[in-house]
Amino acid sequence: MIHSVRFTVVLDTNVVYPVIIRDILFWFAYYDLYTPKWSEHIFDEWKRVMIEKGVSEEDATKRISKANSAFPDALVKNYKGLIDHLILPDKDDRHVLAAAIKTNANLIVTNNIKDFPQDYLQSFSLNAKTADDFLTDIIDINQEQAVAAFKEMVLNKKNPKQDEFEVLNLLRNSGLNDTANYLHALL
Repeated sequence: MIHSVRFTVVLDTNVVYPVIIRDILFWFAYYDLYTPKWSEHIFDEWKRVMIEKGVSEEDATKRISKANSAFPDALVKNYKGLIDHLILPDKDDRHVLAAAIKTNANLIVTNNIKDFPQDYLQSFSLNAKTADDFLTDIIDINQEQAVAAFKEMVLNKKNPKQDEFEVLNLLRNSGLNDTANYLHALL
């Protein structure tokens, strides 16, 4: 059950990079709907992707710094020793699993589900879900708080200013169809 800040989630790079997905994940965490975790490896990947997509190194560093400042307990440490002992289809994803194991996470949120076989994850008492599935679960269990988090996120959209329906469309365009439809139904 996803019902409290005790529910700990490791966020993979592919759900942290798209701005709108990161925004809603961070706003839900800010509203204590779950506890986010990430690692140095995850944020190094995030920085590399931002720079590849045209974000300056200075701005990329600022974004990472803001995330770490907003959630000072999110950075997982001392996980690197586990990496070489883990077996995943894509060995470059082992650091995500290592961080999840080290922090006793309940879940890995990733849009690369195929790279995190459920049987193997369950041997560590872990599961993986897509951002869309995770967010709809949170909304389902915490509708009022989720809507409040979404509305505050919309109010903070300043560049450019957007209304709820524009933000819902951004969510849909980023693959969060179920999340957007659920929120839309609750507004």
